[in-house]
Amino acid sequence: MLSAFCAIKKTMSKYRSTPQFEHGFPESTGVLVVNLGTPDAPTAGAVRRFLRQFLSDPRVVEYPRLIWWLILNLVILLIRPSRSAAAYRKVWTEQGSPLLVHSQAIANKLHARLSSAADTPMLVELAMTYGKPSVTAALEKLLAGGARRILILPLYPQYSGTTTAAVFDVVVRELGKQRWIPESRFINDYHDAPAYISALASSVRDSWEKKGRGDKLLMSFHGVPKQTLLDGDPYHCQCRKTARLLAESLGLNDTEWAISFQSRVGREEWLAPYTEETVKGFGRLGLSRLDVICPGFSTDCLETLEEIEMQNAEFFHAAGGGSLRYIPSLNARDDHIDFLAALVAQHSAGWSADNDTSARRKSRERAVAMGAHS
Repeated sequence: MLSAFCAIKKTMSKYRSTPQFEHGFPESTGVLVVNLGTPDAPTAGAVRRFLRQFLSDPRVVEYPRLIWWLILNLVILLIRPSRSAAAYRKVWTEQGSPLLVHSQAIANKLHARLSSAADTPMLVELAMTYGKPSVTAALEKLLAGGARRILILPLYPQYSGTTTAAVFDVVVRELGKQRWIPESRFINDYHDAPAYISALASSVRDSWEKKGRGDKLLMSFHGVPKQTLLDGDPYHCQCRKTARLLAESLGLNDTEWAISFQSRVGREEWLAPYTEETVKGFGRLGLSRLDVICPGFSTDCLETLEEIEMQNAEFFHAAGGGSLRYIPSLNARDDHIDFLAALVAQHSAGWSADNDTSARRKSRERAVAMGAHS
């Protein structure tokens, strides 16, 4: 009777346990690399599933929930998926979504770099705030691998409540479901880290070396509603600091570069100046070559490849300008990986695994004597 009750209680447990957990299992440190997410395929159905999850997050849209539910389900999800799917098809690769492909490459190279340098086991898993691979699945892999310390690394150089905070929300929610919660640390931002700025500057110089230098360098960041700035979000200030430091690193004067914010949606006022209007303005001035970099994106994605490299190139040319040359995101460049590895080392400093063989053996023996798995 007691054993039956215990079995029922175990299946009804509120908290997740590691399957076939072994006491004394070697400990490791895990790094959870998180990006925003992407549809599974460039189809209207896949985009609709992705947008429903993404746009339902109150961190992304802070409208009253009932009003927003009506707008989202009765308007946006009926119209936008087919349009967005057509845009995704323009940039989709044989390997899949550019954002996922580049993010996975970053995670793989970071794991290799950390494994070769660390004196204790280092695990790295990629997750997406929305879509797959999910934060839930990635955390389960880290915990199954013995991660008792987890460092969360959102791939957002500048902090925003719409992105970075959304990662924090989902990670905390998932960790709260665990029976044995690991120690965790969270990287808030790295917008002014010298090695990050250096990597950006090197990518610009590499582009200039290959394609020549344009008449002006435009630094375009993802846009957010202006109200977030008024409410205390540091994103706008951090973007401007990143841009200023990059311009200084490249030795540019104030007339040789500009900053703008892209991807504005709806009629609400967003951070300005707007990228589309800025690009058209440069076109009307007759600039023959405009270089554009997106320092807020760690990986290339729909917003950089389709919106900037394609759409805004057309806007620039149609307004009277010459060619717009997009400078790729850092992606899995070696200097980007070097920086991220150093960032992980900095934030995981002081963490050490207690993997004493004798102690682990005794722990296992005691647990087995009490009925645990051998």
